[in-house]
Amino acid sequence: MDKPASTRQLKVARELQRDLAEIIRSKGMAVFNGAMVTVSEVRVSPDLSFAKVFVSIFPSEKASAVMKILEDSTRTLRGELGHRVASQLRIVPELYFVLDTTLDYAQHIEELLKK
Repeated sequence: MDKPASTRQLKVARELQRDLAEIIRSKGMAVFNGAMVTVSEVRVSPDLSFAKVFVSIFPSEKASAVMKILEDSTRTLRGELGHRVASQLRIVPELYFVLDTTLDYAQHIEELLKK
C-alpha cells in the first residue's frame, strides 16, 4: 500500500499540473490532431524525481494518437517545464504520461443509467 503524499509532494504536484496545463494549452490543439488535452492530475514520487501526469483527451477516439505525440515530445515538455520551475525545484521530474479515463467511465455509466 502506498504512503500518503507529503505536503511538499502535493504542492509540487499542483505546481507541475498548473505549469504543464499551461504549456500544453499554449501549444494549441493543432499540435495534438485537433484534440483537447487536459492535465487532470499529477502525482509526484517522494523524492520528487518522477511525475506521473494524468491527461484527459477529447474526443477520446484520438487518445492513442495524442498519447504517442505526448510521449514523443516528453523531452521538450520537460525542458519547458524546467524553465518554469527552475527557481523552485533543483531537479525537474521525469515525466510519465498516463491516459485518464475517468470521464469516459462516467459517460459510460451515465449512458447505462439512461436506459
